[in-house]
Amino acid sequence: MTESSRPPARGPVVTVSRVIAGICLIAPFVAMLWVSSYARVSPQLIGLPFFYWYQMAWVIGSAALISVAYALVRREERARRASAAAPKGDAA
Repeated sequence: MTESSRPPARGPVVTVSRVIAGICLIAPFVAMLWVSSYARVSPQLIGLPFFYWYQMAWVIGSAALISVAYALVRREERARRASAAAPKGDAA
């Protein structure tokens, strides 16, 4: 295979940004599946049992975590495109 016919070099698939993004995406999923952790009435907030306000808090928290994950992945993609578009130095 000649150098010109090789596919472009890719960066690592698993990066710190992607791991953090994955954790941000899996946290709400795990929190909602672990029902025994929030299946109770107290403490109440504005008269709402814990069971309900905990889930509503995760709606807002999930939106925030998804936003963080999106920003991390977009930043990494922009950096990857910028490094691929940068001219390579002359090795000669």
